Amino acid sequence: MITKPKGKERIIYLFLVLSGYATLVILCSIIVYILLKGFSHISLEFITQTPRKMGAEGGIFPVIVGTFYFVTLTILIAAPLGIGAAIYLHEYTREGTITRIIRFGTELLAGIPSIIFGLFGYAFFVVLLGDITQGWSLLSGALTATCMILPTIIRTSEEALKTVSRSLREASLALGATRWQTIYKVVLPSSLPGILTGIILGIGRAVGETAALLLTLGGSLLMPQSLFHGTRTLSMHLYMVAMETGNMDAAYATGVILIIIVLLINFIANYGIKRLVTRNTTTTARS
Repeated sequence: MITKPKGKERIIYLFLVLSGYATLVILCSIIVYILLKGFSHISLEFITQTPRKMGAEGGIFPVIVGTFYFVTLTILIAAPLGIGAAIYLHEYTREGTITRIIRFGTELLAGIPSIIFGLFGYAFFVVLLGDITQGWSLLSGALTATCMILPTIIRTSEEALKTVSRSLREASLALGATRWQTIYKVVLPSSLPGILTGIILGIGRAVGETAALLLTLGGSLLMPQSLFHGTRTLSMHLYMVAMETGNMDAAYATGVILIIIVLLINFIANYGIKRLVTRNTTTTARS
């Protein structure tokens, strides 16, 4: 039977409750403010037309497409690398100096400011590898964003792998499966919800990034035709329209579109994760 908190525990309990509601109020205030400022400026033409006069007029259709291309390419590069690194660290190595160095490097990368990644991406991907990436391009921006979100995907994927019971691995190996078959057939399906959570966090950081992409993605307002063409994301467009053209109406409207896209991504991802958890629970119960 749970008893109500008393004395100091009641004060701590009240503080925790207020902290939770304060976070919710701050989030809702930001969303509602942007929606009120920008929703009235959204129209079919704004969504489907091409920007004019550096984004001060026209629409944002190429920017939406560029954002989709950028995020898709970044995840296609970062997810296999991050999940593969997590599998190696947790399933194929023992605790030792090299493993600790890799984990320390991962944590260090997670704390580096994004502008540092932007400077590195400009020097390495745009300048040094310019013959391959064609300078400012989707590829340069995606590779830079990959470096930024890899630590998040690696750490969350590794934590997800740790949640899988050791008895499941031992049972699979005892039945004659190889280590890779055990990882592919048993461990990864069970840890998939946690891995997807890390990927979602990575998408959120990539979509919301501006500073690093200003130095690598190019900022073109034209429709990207290939990986070697420059483009801009919605966050970049919002910043550049607000700072360079002063058209705050277009900036707020772009912010509304960005919020809607982020909410849709999170809603779809959370729904998919819940379905996976339910299916895995049902499969485990039947077996």
